[in-house]
Amino acid sequence: MSSEQTPTTAESAGPRPRRLTYAAALAACEGLALVVGGAWMLVEGFTGEPDDRRSAVTAGVTLIVLALLPLLAARGLLGRRSWSRGPAVITQIMALPVAYNLLQADSIAIPAGIALAAVAIASLVLLVNPATTEALGIRGPGRPQEPNR
Repeated sequence: MSSEQTPTTAESAGPRPRRLTYAAALAACEGLALVVGGAWMLVEGFTGEPDDRRSAVTAGVTLIVLALLPLLAARGLLGRRSWSRGPAVITQIMALPVAYNLLQADSIAIPAGIALAAVAIASLVLLVNPATTEALGIRGPGRPQEPNR
């Protein structure tokens, strides 16, 4: 049996930790928010009166494509795939400057910035937690690799 077919210790080590489930849920919520925002921009670009129709459509498509990163990361986290932590962490790091920019606005965007910052920080804390790292089968520096069983 090849190593691709044998379950790793992370996949067979019992139930998924709640921290990992929460991190996946937060990433999925961010992805869904990006899809909704992108769809809104697309609809507004086609049916509304935007200042620049091409920019509205491009931004909408871009948001929908960007939504794939946190959605795939959430799916991987739920499946306890070790590769999924990287895209999830990258998503949160990219969200922090966006939250900062929203907080600098003098509008209704301020509560959105607060919410985004809170979600990004909470997700980062959950993703770097030792229980999450262990559940994903990620070994730290200097730790020997476990043999395949």
